[in-house]
Amino acid sequence: MIIQANSAVIGNKLIGLVNLEIIDGKIRAVNVGSASKPDQIIDGTLIPGFIDIHCHGGASSYFSNASKVQDVIRVHRDHGTTGIVASLVTESIDDLKKQIATLVPFYTSGQILGIHLEGPYLSHARCGAHEPTLLINPDTAEIKELLEVGAGSIAMITIAPELPGAIEAIKYLSSAGVKVAIGHTNGDFKDAAAGTNAGATVVTHFLNAMSKERVEGSISSFVLVDERLSVELILDGHHVPFTTASEIIQAIGNRVVLVTDAMAAAGSGDGNYAIGKLEVKVENSVARLTSNNALAGSTLTMDQAFNNAINNCGVSIPQAVLMSSTNPAHALGLSDRGSIAVGYRADLLAFDSVTGKVSTLNL
Repeated sequence: MIIQANSAVIGNKLIGLVNLEIIDGKIRAVNVGSASKPDQIIDGTLIPGFIDIHCHGGASSYFSNASKVQDVIRVHRDHGTTGIVASLVTESIDDLKKQIATLVPFYTSGQILGIHLEGPYLSHARCGAHEPTLLINPDTAEIKELLEVGAGSIAMITIAPELPGAIEAIKYLSSAGVKVAIGHTNGDFKDAAAGTNAGATVVTHFLNAMSKERVEGSISSFVLVDERLSVELILDGHHVPFTTASEIIQAIGNRVVLVTDAMAAAGSGDGNYAIGKLEVKVENSVARLTSNNALAGSTLTMDQAFNNAINNCGVSIPQAVLMSSTNPAHALGLSDRGSIAVGYRADLLAFDSVTGKVSTLNL
């Protein structure tokens, strides 16, 4: 089929009047100008589908609930996410194995891009919305068991690099093809360097659950200068103020990856929820632990993050696409999506720059 749009983001540029030839769900040709007989005309800007590499849930449920996984996927797809990683919070190893096993079929069927374990290898001092009594040090033999249960589905694991056994675990995971993210860490510049040198390539929600001081010796200062790291950013104005986010994007926008870190209330509403065994209250779309008022994930969807980048951080449409589609694909090592290009998957969205509405194309 031939799709024609008033404009499209091609090669990190906004190009006017473009038509695409789609065959068997892939882009076979990208042409500038009008088509003689387009099958579909898009009144707006054509952009690649969003890829969310850090998402726990939505539609009032979590990826840990096997009976509700389809609902979580659907609500985020309705907001433009065409590729999603299922994130799991800290649980006991036995419980994690059960949750991983229930998600494997969704991975093998292509409904999720993989599984992200955000825990249990996190710092007690920076545990955030993770049950501190379940946090443990990384153990390579134990991690190997998790990977075996995952049968290739585990895409990423967050590890605090200062923990005993962390560097060995990062090396092992990197050699096994699993992405390692530095996060929920009380470490410093040297710890971040050691973790990155061992193979870590991602930073879990930058400036949250880590040292925020921009001084020599802090973990955040290392993240800002080391170009090997893809840097997650929760762009809701609460986890990181928009003014600070703007400065980060200006400095390292080519490495920023917009994520939702969404909890159950995404696409749902205010009320009482839980993350693992921790009680959460969502008020005015902000999720916080009832125990200490700490932020507990977000209620973001990727279309909101995309629009926040444009409207609150002064980002261009191509730059927003880079951070919400292209960079996430790169962070996961995916070469078949994240851009509008010949040979890529036709995971496409129509963006109305006036209203901010994002619509997923059903091809």
